[in-house]
Amino acid sequence: MLQHLITQGEDLRMVPTDHEQLTTAVEEIREELQALPEGEDIARARVLARWTGIGLLSLGRHDDARVFLRQALDLAEASGNSRAVIATQLNLGDAYRYAGEAENADVFYRRALDGARGQHPELVDFALQHLGKHLMEQGSLAPARAHLQEALRLRTTKGDAGLIESTQAAVDRVELLISHASADTPASEDGAAEAAKWSRRWTSWLQSRTTVWTSAQWEEGFPALRDAVRELTAHERVHPHHLRDQSFPVELLVGMAEEAEKALATDGYLHNGKWNAAVGEAANRFAGQVDLAAVVARSTGLEVDQPHNGVYIAYLEEGQFLDFHLDEFGFGEANLILCLKHDRPTAASAVSCTVFINADGYLECDLAPGDCVVFDGALTPHGRTPLGAGERVILASFGFHARDQAPRTVTQLPPIPR
Repeated sequence: MLQHLITQGEDLRMVPTDHEQLTTAVEEIREELQALPEGEDIARARVLARWTGIGLLSLGRHDDARVFLRQALDLAEASGNSRAVIATQLNLGDAYRYAGEAENADVFYRRALDGARGQHPELVDFALQHLGKHLMEQGSLAPARAHLQEALRLRTTKGDAGLIESTQAAVDRVELLISHASADTPASEDGAAEAAKWSRRWTSWLQSRTTVWTSAQWEEGFPALRDAVRELTAHERVHPHHLRDQSFPVELLVGMAEEAEKALATDGYLHNGKWNAAVGEAANRFAGQVDLAAVVARSTGLEVDQPHNGVYIAYLEEGQFLDFHLDEFGFGEANLILCLKHDRPTAASAVSCTVFINADGYLECDLAPGDCVVFDGALTPHGRTPLGAGERVILASFGFHARDQAPRTVTQLPPIPR
């Protein structure tokens, strides 16, 4: 009813696409509600009351929004419409959360999630999304991530691109906040949002001018692209290094590959066109026993702590790829991508590779099992070229923080080109 006039702001809360148009539309809905004879057309009254509340909430009128949302909830309960009860409970939770009343918000979110799990499984992803955002704002980052990742898995199964994008933005935010917290470098939510926005805008600019599908756009033209990337990567703490023959213990690699397969099958979620899953004990054991921090230091000259985060990544279908992008700052000053599996046809003339563009130009790394590449993902555009027929790739990606914490904020780095 008002969906076209409401969007998600930088803080992941509802805001108007056009304040004046939304104000007018809300007033028209409220007038229709007031004109309904009392006690008649309860279903219509409930819908009008709920959307009046949602509109007022998006306009920042939290108290007024709660009045109409409570009216909608009463009508839903009176009519026995359990689906509408759950949906309106989530809206009321938002109204209390936006107003800073966290305890009341928590009550409504959890009631809605319990109701969805028990009666309406098609609403579970919505309840998880709302509760996850609430927990994130309250600083309960690990539970927030768990709820949001479950929501993302459900929405990936649904296949609704808009819902997936909304939840992915929340997952990205909580991952960034967790990274800041684990590094013991407190960052305000405004600062985290600004850093995330900088990375996303650079990524959008890059993808509008080049692609991993072909290196020609880098090699044959677009001097503005080359100059911008060189200015960006001049700030790298780590230049890309393809590391071969590391003599990692075979049993540790096999254990991690098996763990990755299971994690991707049970808890994998789609992110930027590839499959991700959280690492587990096998990955942590590997990082400790081989001393990954020492591997990074030896190859780059940058002293780092042991990895503070990690993720399994999989490309499983022909044509699957990852276009050039920048990681958010929170993943670390150094990234290490380790190949666990790369199934490839023996007769293939070309295979999928990890690729970079930096001051040296267009770089390809064909990672075989046991190979790895280290780089600065926040400042080096990177991606993966498309898989050919019969290819299948599974990787582990680790993030490291430098022991010498040279300041790195968006204000000190190149702005997004125009």
